[in-house]
Amino acid sequence: MKEIKINTEFIKLDSFLKWCGEFSQGSDAKMFILDGLIKVNGEVELRRGRKLRPGDVVEFEKESYKII
Repeated sequence: MKEIKINTEFIKLDSFLKWCGEFSQGSDAKMFILDGLIKVNGEVELRRGRKLRPGDVVEFEKESYKII
């Protein structure tokens, strides 16, 4: 599991996926989110604007990211 530090109170899911380097464009992240391929804290998340806070875990393909 990779730990990703954010410098704000929260970050939106689509922005986080770009921040951690999984996607270079927000439109790509949006499509993967809407297709149900992203999990947050073990559950499929379909909202690209989902607010992520430290302690949340995002899973994509076989990679996990913990927000710190």
